[in-house]
Amino acid sequence: MKKAVIFDLDGTLLDTIEDIADSMNLVLSEANLPTHPVDSYKHFVGNGMPKMVKRALPKQMRDRENIEKFTENMRQTFAKNWDNKTKLYPGIGKALTNLKEQGTKLAILSNKPHSFTLEAYDKYLDKWEFDVVQGWDPDKAPLKPDPKSLLAIADKLKVKQSEVAYVGDSDVDMVTAQNADVFGVGVSWGFRGAQELRENGADEVVDSPYEILKCLNR
Repeated sequence: MKKAVIFDLDGTLLDTIEDIADSMNLVLSEANLPTHPVDSYKHFVGNGMPKMVKRALPKQMRDRENIEKFTENMRQTFAKNWDNKTKLYPGIGKALTNLKEQGTKLAILSNKPHSFTLEAYDKYLDKWEFDVVQGWDPDKAPLKPDPKSLLAIADKLKVKQSEVAYVGDSDVDMVTAQNADVFGVGVSWGFRGAQELRENGADEVVDSPYEILKCLNR
């Protein structure tokens, strides 16, 4: 039985893609640059905000200076628009309640900047009292798939790697689970889909939040 479940945030607990897409498209349009459909952002995200910005920019503009400039613009725009359309995925609330009732420790590990991760947690997830909430912090928490942050969370929770499930919706999440030697659970309702999750080493792929509970005995 797994004693702790560590969740990715975007595409796993929260459906955030429209707010991400709308914010980045606003940044691009204000610079008279081409914008992208929402579905494109499902493939742009996952490796942190700077990488997402790089993927959204025209190829000829993907130099360091532009990436830094547009990442800062995205931070400012996203700070004003991050929760216009964001919502919990159906069934997440009930699954989290059930996990808490059975004594499972809960944590979040996201590649979203730490300040935005905390803000999203406070608005949508605080009622479930997660034990640890960690977003990307260049000084303290490296980007996934580096396993250091996941292992640090397990240490804070005082659980062994064999007692941890990491739940996410992308290749990055499943590779992170492998790198940390924990049980990787892929969720098919997120940004990438079941095939990518299986191809990147998911130990289990679930189609509904309730199924997360069912696979924790492995």
